[in-house]
Parts: sequence; C-alpha cells; structure tokens
Amino acid sequence: MSKQEHVIQAEIQLAASDSGIPLFRNNVGAYKTQEGYYVRYGVGGAGGSDLIGIAPIVITPDMVGKTVGVFTAIEVKTKKGKPTEKQNKFIRSIKRLGAIAGVARSPAEAIEIIKNFKP
Repeated sequence: MSKQEHVIQAEIQLAASDSGIPLFRNNVGAYKTQEGYYVRYGVGGAGGSDLIGIAPIVITPDMVGKTVGVFTAIEVKTKKGKPTEKQNKFIRSIKRLGAIAGVARSPAEAIEIIKNFKP
C-alpha cells in the first residue's frame, strides 16, 4: 500500500528538520467571508508548493564565507502523484528567481533537492 501524501509530507518535514532545514506546511486556498469577500491565503496562490522554508546555504570563501538563507519550496507527491501545471509553473518561477524548488516523493528526494542546490 502506498503512503498518503500527508504522511510523506510529515516525514519530509522531520528529515529536513534533522538536517537543519525548517520546512512549514503551506496551506493554499480561499474562503468567503459573511460579507461575500474572498480572503486568499498561502504562499504562491494556486500552485504554491506544499512545504516552504529557508535552507541555510554556506557561501564559499570566494563569496564572502557567510551562510545565507535560500527560499525553499517542496511540492509533495505520492509515488504515482503528478504535479499540476500550476504547481509546475510555481516551481519553475521559484527556480528562475534563484531559489530551491522541486517535487519530492520521499524525505530522501526532498533532502537531495535541497543539498544539490547550485546558485
């Protein structure tokens, strides 16, 4: 039996935390107020990745030698799950801006996405 997405998500959060990379659940959606207005929430709107955070990246000595935080977005899917076009667009835009983003189906894949980041 395949793991459910929320289980994989929790495992990724724990593994990332153990690696010093805090990732937070990014609930994306909207609700309608009693007055009829929509309040939207979540980073990235429709297509925003499931987990977001900041990965500490050590800048090499030729880059001043400081650690900086890099915005990180991980879209979590089951083994058979596929990201939507809006999710793929969000991931592409985050990468284009120089941050870390990708689709992970396991904690190992999420850590690999983060550790293989090249600015």
